[in-house]
Amino acid sequence: MSTQDTEDRREYYRIDDQIALQIRLAQTQTEEDSLLFSLLGDLHLLEYEAQPLLRAVGETDRSVASYFKVINKRIDLLGQVLAHNLLKDIGPARDVSLSESSLVFVDESVHPIGTLLSLKIVLLPQGFGLRVDARVIEHRHSVDGVQTVTLFENLTDATRQILARHILHKQAQQRRLALQPDDVSAL
Repeated sequence: MSTQDTEDRREYYRIDDQIALQIRLAQTQTEEDSLLFSLLGDLHLLEYEAQPLLRAVGETDRSVASYFKVINKRIDLLGQVLAHNLLKDIGPARDVSLSESSLVFVDESVHPIGTLLSLKIVLLPQGFGLRVDARVIEHRHSVDGVQTVTLFENLTDATRQILARHILHKQAQQRRLALQPDDVSAL
């Protein structure tokens, strides 16, 4: 890996997370995404596109903006139910290391370096459904098995923004938990 690649990867925050992940070889992927997975992805892309509009409405009419936020929360709840059903097809959540540019995971299959993978990712608990291509760039040995290090390819700006928001949300949640006093120490 070149120095430039290493520097590019370090531009993004990395978190340890749990996501649902389905891994396929990109060359052999002949099946279409399930209707449910496509719907979930479209819901979140539309939400990303609607954010500037919601801010503009909020500047002129707060009550209409509040109403839209309530509708958005209702749609998010439906999306979470859809995501829960989708997990049956994709599989259970697994531990990964995630950034806006890459994903590190342990899998029962070790894919050769340079292999292009097609990944279906469900970010939990929101249930964001993303389909991304990722190239295997490295293998690392760990106690859990062989970690596969991948680098995302051809990400759209919307997908990158969804990843960034998810990562920032998880970091904020981890900080809040770290600042809370332990219930055990209070006893």
